[in-house]
Order: sequence, then structure tokens, then C-alpha cells
Amino acid sequence: GVGKTEIARRLAGLVGAPFVKVEASKFTEVGYVGRDVESMIRDLTDCAMGIVKAEQIEAEAPAAAQRAEERVLDALLPKPPLSSEVEAEASPDRSERSRERLRQMLRDGKLDERDVEIRVETTGSIPSVEVFSGQGVEHMGFDFKNLFERMAPRRSVDRRLTVKEALLALKEEEAESLLDAEKIRQEALERVEQSGIVFIDEIDKVSRREGGGSGPDVSREGVQRDLLPIVEGSSVSTRHGLVKTDHILFIAAGAFHVSKPADLIPELQGRFPIRVELTSLGRADFLRILTEPRNALTRQYAALLETEGLEIEFTDDALEELASLASQVNESSQNIGARRLHTLFEKLLEEDLFDAPDRSGEKLVVDAERVRAKLSSIAEDQDMSRYIL
Repeated sequence: GVGKTEIARRLAGLVGAPFVKVEASKFTEVGYVGRDVESMIRDLTDCAMGIVKAEQIEAEAPAAAQRAEERVLDALLPKPPLSSEVEAEASPDRSERSRERLRQMLRDGKLDERDVEIRVETTGSIPSVEVFSGQGVEHMGFDFKNLFERMAPRRSVDRRLTVKEALLALKEEEAESLLDAEKIRQEALERVEQSGIVFIDEIDKVSRREGGGSGPDVSREGVQRDLLPIVEGSSVSTRHGLVKTDHILFIAAGAFHVSKPADLIPELQGRFPIRVELTSLGRADFLRILTEPRNALTRQYAALLETEGLEIEFTDDALEELASLASQVNESSQNIGARRLHTLFEKLLEEDLFDAPDRSGEKLVVDAERVRAKLSSIAEDQDMSRYIL
């Protein structure tokens, strides 16, 4: 609860890099039921594909919107019948003026509720195919879903929608048609190889425990050995192509409250040369967490209660008291970091959250006295706080 994962996620967001968080405890040694370590690179590649595709769609949005608008105008203002084509050719200005007038009404939203019949492309139904394998279908470097999508014939169907819905549907269709699939694939693979970040959480759960043991522990060291070539640099086959992991940034994190980093196999320790120890959060940290972030718990609970019409306000002394209590309970019982704040808030506002629908229009002020009345007795009782907080 000191922000290990959040630090890595913010780092990836700042640089716009593909980022994936995996839990080491989900992986098993080859030969056991579970996920293969190479699947983290496949997940990272899928993430990069999503990022690049979203960027391309955003870049093509103006052109897609223009094309969708033209198609809606064509549906609203169909071509004249053969008998009147001569008249239309004789007065092209009048036809153009009608179209521009309709375009302006469309942009002003005056035609949003009007029904229009449009033709959209759909893919035929994709057959459901399951491939049974000892290691699972994710290990097969083959994309069956995309194969069937390419094989299924695309057909056009007429749909009757409102103008507003038609514009949205056609924008998506036009944006897809403007995308260059090969360019997206190459860009995604390059981003994965040059700036991808893999955050391996709970690395301490696959370390050897004191006293050894068997059973569930049997594949822990095997997982570490499977990680070695991935971290050092190897080629992993994904459905989008071959990915080299030489320059991917791997960050491993763990609580290490039961084991210690030295319990990892020496080869893996050597592949994570930079070691950072995060200090426990204190009262001042908790106070900043409650006041500075845009999505602080105080704002989240205020928004939650606002949906029921109940206004809530936290005074400064209440936040200081909450920060002090969180620090005190963490020191006296198990230290779970910033997650302690969430448990305190739930206990503090338990009754108010339950009664909120019946108190619409009221204003609730939470001050230090209220915090002490609700939480002090529980925080002082060591045995109770172990279960309640």
C-alpha cells in the first residue's frame, strides 16, 4: 500500500508507453497448469495495438466525420429519379443549395431525431472453435479469431436509425476503413520493443521460503528460471509478430514481509540490478493523499453521496484526525499502507451511506469530533481493529 504499482503506471502514462501489470503468482513453470511467462509479452503487445489504433482513429476522426456526414446527406437527400435528372442537371445550383442548407441543419442538430435508412457493413457470424492444448491456446502463435474474420464474407445491411445514431455508426465504420492495419502493427511492435514496460508484481510470492517445502511451492523456482531469458532478452512469438524483449523495461515489485530479495535465485537478482526500497507511509503522507489528488477519497465519497442528494463536507481537522488514526492503526497492527484510509472511511461513513437515500437535501459536516467518536474506541482496541480495520 505504498504506491509501487501506481508509480509504474504513472511513469508509463507520462511517456505514453505500453504498460502491463502482471502478478508473478499467476505464472507457473512449464509443465504445470497456469500461465506461461511469455504471455506477459503477448499482453503488452495487445496493449500497444490498442494504444496505436486509438491514436490512429483519433487522427482520422475529422476525415471520418466528413465522410459520415456526406453519407447521411446522401440518405436524406436521395438522387432524383431518372425523369427529373435533366431538370437537376439544368439547375445544379439549386440542388447544391438544398444540400448545403441540409448540411447546416445537420450540424446544428436540428435533424438528430429524424429517421434515416443507411447501409452499413457487417461481418458474417464467426464460428466458435475451441482448441484444446496442454498449454492453452494462448501459446499457439496463431490468431484463429482474426483468421475467421477474414474468411467470413462482409455484407451490407440496411438499418433504420435516427440521424444522430447514424452519424455515430458511420463515423466508426469510416474510421475503420481509413486505418492502415500493417502500419498499426509495425508501430505497435516498435513501441513494445523500444518503450514497453512490464510491471511484475508479487515477485516475493515466487521466492523460496525459509524451510523449503513442497506442494504449491514446487514451481516457484521454475517461474524465476522461466523469467530469466525474457528479462535478459529473447524473441517471443505473438499473434502480431515476433517481439524482441532486449529493450523492454521490466520492473519487479514485492512486499517481502515474509521472504527477502536474497531468497530469489542469484541469476534473477542479477538481472534486476537497480533496487529501490520504499519507506512506509506516515501521517503527513496520508494527509497529502486525502487532499491533493483529483480523485482523493474525500472527493469520491462526496460524489457517491451526491447521487443520493446528500452533501458532505470534511473539515481540515477531520482529515488530520483521519491521517493520524490511519498512521496509528498501521503501527499498532499490520501495516497495509494507504489502503488503511479506505477501511477507515468505510467505518466512519457506514451509517451515512446506508441512510443516504432517506436524507436527500441534507448537508453532512464531518469534523474531528465526529471522527474520534466513530473510530477512536475501535482504533484503541487492538484485538478489534485487527478484524474491523
